[in-house]
Amino acid sequence: MQRGSDMPGRITRLPGGVAMNIAMTLARFGLRPALLSAIGRDPEGDELVHACAHLGLITDHLYRSEDLPTDRYMAVEGANGLIAAIADAHSLEAAGAKILRPLIDGALGSEDAPFSGPVALDGNLTLSLLDDITANPAFAKADLRVAPASPGKAERLRPFLLRSCGTLYVNLEEAGLLCQDEFTDSPTAARAMLDRGAARVLVTDGGSTATEADHNGLITQAPPRVTVARVTGAGDTFMAAHIAAEARGEDRETSLASALKAAATYVSGEPPL
Repeated sequence: MQRGSDMPGRITRLPGGVAMNIAMTLARFGLRPALLSAIGRDPEGDELVHACAHLGLITDHLYRSEDLPTDRYMAVEGANGLIAAIADAHSLEAAGAKILRPLIDGALGSEDAPFSGPVALDGNLTLSLLDDITANPAFAKADLRVAPASPGKAERLRPFLLRSCGTLYVNLEEAGLLCQDEFTDSPTAARAMLDRGAARVLVTDGGSTATEADHNGLITQAPPRVTVARVTGAGDTFMAAHIAAEARGEDRETSLASALKAAATYVSGEPPL
């Protein structure tokens, strides 16, 4: 497809979004994540919550708004990759800190007893809310894993660079935006991210190498070669598979290899397991 193309194709509708894609993949790896988000009390919201429960995800802590509609994301893909995408996350942005109440009011954690497990965050949250998370004592013990959601929202991750916290999952373009530079390979981008203040980062570059880095060193690997059947959600699958691998106790090199294999399998059109 090119700009202005009007072509026959297939339209599918399914649960998605960065956090949802991560949660669904974690569930496939045997984990049972709890969802924190804003979902409207409209038919689309009810359908989505039902789908989440069917997938084995915990929906008890979702913020269900009476007046905000359920957010949507639309992607147009062709044989030549992602053509365009629109993310309507206005309800999530409007709900703001309300979605985090379970981690503050004692349901899942509080300032006195912070949640100590992994927390996957996506850049659809506002910059101010992400900044609050990095400074809030209720998140002081959490293993924060952060994805920018899209290159257009990459700069929202700056608080994690300023306070040197969390693990950031970015692609080459997003790393460039955060560092105000352009990179041609993942190792160079990863080093630049660390120099900018990142505590730990994973930089992917499509079918080229991916690098996991912290101040103890860099690990760079190439993903398996596959025929590309889809691209939307590949980064989310990579992130979830990496979280699951480390939860299983795999070391750094094995965890990176597991994540790359899962992402490659997903891109090929197969489930990541």
